[in-house]
Amino acid sequence: MAVFWRWWGRYAGGLLLTVLILIGAWILRETNGAAVREFYRLLNLPLQRRGDEQQSLIQARTWQLEQQVAQLQAENARLRQLLNAPMLPNLNGRIVPVIGRSSDQWWRFLLLGEGSRQGLSIGGVVVGNGGLVGRITSITPNTSRVMLLTDPASRIGVVVGRTRQMGILRGQLNQQVIVEFLEKDPKVQPKDTLFTSALSSLFPAGIPVGEVQSVELEDPTRPHATVILGAPIDRLEWVTVIPYAEPTDTLTPN
Repeated sequence: MAVFWRWWGRYAGGLLLTVLILIGAWILRETNGAAVREFYRLLNLPLQRRGDEQQSLIQARTWQLEQQVAQLQAENARLRQLLNAPMLPNLNGRIVPVIGRSSDQWWRFLLLGEGSRQGLSIGGVVVGNGGLVGRITSITPNTSRVMLLTDPASRIGVVVGRTRQMGILRGQLNQQVIVEFLEKDPKVQPKDTLFTSALSSLFPAGIPVGEVQSVELEDPTRPHATVILGAPIDRLEWVTVIPYAEPTDTLTPN
């Protein structure tokens, strides 16, 4: 017995190691190395998590920068449209951002991000890409309030480009406005273009206003037409403001 224990004390470590190696080889054979792969995966899991988190942050940042670039490109395109708009070559305009709209007064007024400190003044004519928008009616050092053509209180003298027939344009709280003609038979038809009239006291002549959509001439006492405004009043982001002094000797409609 003493001999056995001496033998065990001398060879037990090697024997256990041999048994463990044989068991490990059997497990590898039976599992096709799955246990080793799982052990390796567990060892690398913290590194993988850190890598995944870093990759997610990179992807999120990349997406954010892509959206910012797209927004800047769209804004640049809108500014280029304003700069290239073929209107009012003899009047100097200033491109100004729209910074405010009231949800319950959406079609009545908008707020610009510049005021008297930047050289704007009451009476300034506001034009968007496509045509007339309105005029400045009140001002602060850094903001300007614009009365829109779509405000029912707005009254503007207009002329039909094709026939030179005169009319008065008024808003009705949407992109469509109404023009009432001064003559019983204005000889106007759909697709005719309207411009500000030379008789207008608040706007210089020749600014594009909109296009006739439909004509109603059945009532000879009130011949009128529905007009689609050229400027997208409901989605303006930038406008051009043109200084304009109201004539003091004009008594005709606006």
